[in-house]
Amino acid sequence: MKKEIIATDRAPAAIGTYSQAVAVGETVYLSGQIPLVPETMALVEGDMAACIRRVFDNLAAVCEAAGGSLAEIVKLNVYLTDLAHFPLVNEIMAEYFSPPYPARAAVGVASLPKGAPVEMDAVMVRGCR
Repeated sequence: MKKEIIATDRAPAAIGTYSQAVAVGETVYLSGQIPLVPETMALVEGDMAACIRRVFDNLAAVCEAAGGSLAEIVKLNVYLTDLAHFPLVNEIMAEYFSPPYPARAAVGVASLPKGAPVEMDAVMVRGCR
């Protein structure tokens, strides 16, 4: 089975030695997204809610570039520099996802790239709704 590299200018460009996503068959592995604005590669301005929404928007753009959508995410990992923001992640996630929700993990971390307060990565299966 061959790897398919997924790339879109609607999400931040990779800032290291990785791809935005890699598909193997119908399974797509999405790299971590932080709240970077694709056009400027700067962190989004605003509060934590703006950061979380930007991350979901970035993930959605990569899903779409892979021929899918957020609805096809089966596993989501959330990394927060402050776990006190976890209720806000739940609140905003409900704006982007409908039941059945993906499997999920939330991890508190000391720091993230570019000083971001949140990062998320995911696994999507195309055609899985």
